[in-house]
Amino acid sequence: MRRPVRRGRPGSTNDDSYWISFSDLMSALLLVFLLAVVLLVVSLTNKEQELVAQQEQAAEAEAAFAAQRESLESQVATLSDREETRAQLVNEIAEQLRDRGIRVEVSEDSSVLHIPTSALGFDSGSYDIRPAHQPVALTIGTVLADALRKDERYAILDTVFVEGHTDNAAFGGLEGTGNWGLSTFRAISLWRLWDAALPQEKQLDALRRDDGTPIFSVSGYAESRPVEPAQLTEEQRAANRRIDLRFTVKGPTADELATIVADVSEGATAGAAGAGS
Repeated sequence: MRRPVRRGRPGSTNDDSYWISFSDLMSALLLVFLLAVVLLVVSLTNKEQELVAQQEQAAEAEAAFAAQRESLESQVATLSDREETRAQLVNEIAEQLRDRGIRVEVSEDSSVLHIPTSALGFDSGSYDIRPAHQPVALTIGTVLADALRKDERYAILDTVFVEGHTDNAAFGGLEGTGNWGLSTFRAISLWRLWDAALPQEKQLDALRRDDGTPIFSVSGYAESRPVEPAQLTEEQRAANRRIDLRFTVKGPTADELATIVADVSEGATAGAAGAGS
């Protein structure tokens, strides 16, 4: 009698081994995928934090730059206002002097008042104001003092230069100082007359800058700054023989400008660095 023979499933051992290996492989791949996702999330989080930091840095740089620009624009506006006030001041002085019969001219930028030396009675080669012309000189000083004190307009000024000028005719006097000495001493003569003869309430030397130094300064330029360069006619040469009142306004100091430039440059550099990171 034959014994029944057990038959197993064909290839069952090999199939189980196959499925076990595939399952391990998928588990490993899933683990690798999860690790990759975690690393990606961490990387994106770091990038986001860096981007936020860069945006904050760029915003701070932009704010600093805007503040400096506003400061510069404010100073430019202030300077423009002062120049406008100066123009009104100079033209007002000229108009009042003309109303009194004193011939004067105003520069194109309304910063200089030209007074011909003939109005002050200087003889050729002399720096003394003739007695007959001293009332004219004092009228100029009085009008000048009143105009500057009106609404304290002198406060916008840095300096008022009293400048002497000559034509190009050779002059060998005044111990060899020539036209340089002549132009300087004429300006000094006018200033001394104002200082000696103007009443106390009209004194020009009392007008001071913020640091306590005088607003007025006296100098001479000989023939070096002609208003009529040709000087071919007597009329042209006469235009160069003059006393100038030059009004300069307060402006930003060199240190203030350097600070603004440095701050703006630093802000622009920081902004570029933040944008480029």
